[in-house]
Amino acid sequence: MAITYDLVKSVAAQLYEAALKKVPEDTKDALRRAYEAETKEVSKKTLAFMLKSAIKSEEKDHLVCSDAGIPVYFVKLGSNARLGFDIKQAISDGFDHLVATIQPPILKHVTNPLTLERGYKGKEMPITTFDVIAGADHIDIMCSPKALGSGRWAALEIFSFPSLETIETYVMDCVMKAGSQHCPPVVIGIGIGGTFDYAAKLAKEATLRPLGSLNAEPILKDMEERLTKAVNATGFGPMGTGGDTTALAVHVNYAASHGFVPVAVCFNCWINRRMGARIGADGSVSLYE
Repeated sequence: MAITYDLVKSVAAQLYEAALKKVPEDTKDALRRAYEAETKEVSKKTLAFMLKSAIKSEEKDHLVCSDAGIPVYFVKLGSNARLGFDIKQAISDGFDHLVATIQPPILKHVTNPLTLERGYKGKEMPITTFDVIAGADHIDIMCSPKALGSGRWAALEIFSFPSLETIETYVMDCVMKAGSQHCPPVVIGIGIGGTFDYAAKLAKEATLRPLGSLNAEPILKDMEERLTKAVNATGFGPMGTGGDTTALAVHVNYAASHGFVPVAVCFNCWINRRMGARIGADGSVSLYE
């Protein structure tokens, strides 16, 4: 078997459904650690409720949250992968299949920004980005639906030769502005450098990094530790109930840039929705979070 249109279509639908119904294992583990460390009783109860919801939704095959978000796919194409079809169309058709078959049904969240008309599809939907994996013959597809709560508070600003302190102050400004409206405890992604558009991509990709993994760049590892401590010191806590855990993690990516340095900040809500698949050259499919 090879990588085919039908296979990619099926995987695209499967990934979106799984992302809506299953909280990643590393995220459940992080919620458990937060529960054990939490000192505020109401926040402890909130974290326990989140964990119970995560487990029940998976057991009963239900949505974790009624906001299914908008379809977002990250695709990495092996440079040696052999495709004889339009992979973007296959992913789009997979999303259409999901909309038609998923139970319980999802709501219409895709919105025309010019008319505010809502539906399941629209211009440039699903949002799909592509990268290349040198020397590989497989493809990776990651689905990370983006909903209103966390999506509303993403931000970007461009600085000239900023210090690390300037960058961290801006991140905390974004955190304070969001408050608890992004459904904490959140995963925060930060993109530094590149260009306007690339910094945002770096930030989003940072949210997909497994929780508990350490940044390979020492400067960024230290920044992540400082920011995680600072965010949790705000006291917003789980779903704004106060407490010790506003962020499960802060992840930072960077790229070289000019003297102008974009800094992008984005958030994933406590569900931290993501589900990926590697499709081998032989048509094998391996799921991962």
